[in-house]
Amino acid sequence: MSKYLKLIFCMIISSGTAQELPGEKFMPFPFGSIKPAGWVKEQMQSDIEGFVGNLDQIVPELINDPIYSTGRIQKHSKAKDLGNLKEGDAEGDEQYKWWNSETQSNWWDGYLRNVILCDDKTGIEKVTRYAETILKTQDADGYIGIYDKELRYKFNSENGELWSKATLYRGLLAYYEFTKDEKVFKAVERAVENVMLNYPVYASSPFYSGNSFNGGVSHGLTFTDVLERLYFHTGDEKYRTYALFLYRDFSDTYQSEADVQLKNILNPDYKLTSHGVHTFEHIRALIIAKYASRNAELSKALDIYLERINKAITISGGAIGDEWIAERNADATHTGYEYCSLQELLDSYSLLLQKTGDARVGDNIENVFYNAAQGSRNPEHSCIAYLKTDNSFEMSGTKNGETEPGRKQTRYKYSPAHQDVAVCCNPNAGRITPYFVQNSWMKENGNTLVAALLMPNVLETTIEGNHIKIETITAYPYENDFEFRITQTGSSTFVLKIRKPNWARNIETNEKYRMEDGFLVIEREFSANDIVEVSFVAEVQVNTDNSGLHYFTYGALLYALPIDAKEIPGKIYAGSFRDYTL
Repeated sequence: MSKYLKLIFCMIISSGTAQELPGEKFMPFPFGSIKPAGWVKEQMQSDIEGFVGNLDQIVPELINDPIYSTGRIQKHSKAKDLGNLKEGDAEGDEQYKWWNSETQSNWWDGYLRNVILCDDKTGIEKVTRYAETILKTQDADGYIGIYDKELRYKFNSENGELWSKATLYRGLLAYYEFTKDEKVFKAVERAVENVMLNYPVYASSPFYSGNSFNGGVSHGLTFTDVLERLYFHTGDEKYRTYALFLYRDFSDTYQSEADVQLKNILNPDYKLTSHGVHTFEHIRALIIAKYASRNAELSKALDIYLERINKAITISGGAIGDEWIAERNADATHTGYEYCSLQELLDSYSLLLQKTGDARVGDNIENVFYNAAQGSRNPEHSCIAYLKTDNSFEMSGTKNGETEPGRKQTRYKYSPAHQDVAVCCNPNAGRITPYFVQNSWMKENGNTLVAALLMPNVLETTIEGNHIKIETITAYPYENDFEFRITQTGSSTFVLKIRKPNWARNIETNEKYRMEDGFLVIEREFSANDIVEVSFVAEVQVNTDNSGLHYFTYGALLYALPIDAKEIPGKIYAGSFRDYTL
């Protein structure tokens, strides 16, 4: 297809059914508007003192690699020794050239969000120095990235051009939202303009890279995250137009991680096969493309893709990532999930919740965080599992002790770095809690505050110039009682919406409310100091997974019944589920 015909085709597809699809339900808050409280804050503070705050000391050669400045990749640059065994990795040394950009940018993204949300003054000073250092690497034309002038934007094989930018710019935008430092926003804005200039919309192919492994190129589709956030700040449609262009080009080129390509989604015989983390992060690109185009075909594609995703998720919310999905359905014992996949799935579901307002997506997000993610943390030490199964009999390297002739599997264990595999899961483990907190409140129609995800936290915002602070006091998910303590400059009338978890069998509150699409809606005049109390009544539930095995839940928590009969709330126990026929 010629570039001209491709442009016409995309214009027709983008505009043909624009009025048929609903708009976005909720709006996100700027980063920093919602801060953690209670046990969530305590855990984040502990992480800052542990692996999240010290990864740059554990693997300094990776975090301090000047890959964005004096160490930019040149034509004759060699693949770096990352300290990993490379067992089970896709072939090709090119990926090892850009890996450090992912490691350090995802780590900084998580680190800066943790220290900002916990008001860690020392950490915030450190982050400020980091942001200033990065801004100094920007070239006169706006470029911020990892490639020398001879290479940038001129690829026909594996590269990390867009991926290295996505991981870096996400963190810089979060830093801007907290500090309101305009020079940081302008730097990112100019850097994105540089991309759009060198990869002109519908007149270039950013994702063309030949017909060989191109995991970094495929990761680059998450550049749409940056475009979506710039749209949030500016309202400029050019960012969403460019995001749609990127998705179209991704779908029309060869990709080794091709689950989200439109032709594959619309093929009823296609099954998910790609590297798990790609499959789950790409949900966001498809969501953004749908809302950019307002196109019925992309809306249908998203529905199909999400249905396939459901089959790749275990009962705990664990998204297959060990490492390729390989047309499998999730299984409590035989499919493992990567911590990277947990973060990317949670982030994708959060965007879906914001766009659709579907309360059921909130249940999915809480399941991922409170069960799979919490269960993949070592309960005694500051480290996480790279890979984990729901039925986990041991964590010493291999999947439940399986023998793997000719390979040295090290992913199924706890570590503060996992350098022998790849330092990717630990940075993402540092991102997951701040992202979870950030999406716990959303806004609707200007005067409606939505408690979308349930947790102890503090929201500060304004409605029509009135400063409002809402403290959510709860031990959730270990208890199901909530006190929303409202403080504002004066009494005012607004709407408070609280998501009712799907597991709740009853609601106890003295408030007058109505139910609306899975949310309690409380609309009244709130005094300057007011309290709303709500309790959700839970019952022990016996559930059945896809293979017919039974498991138990109480509220948001999955309770395994292990072989030695010791139940550990909120954790995926290192034992097996017993099958009880009731």
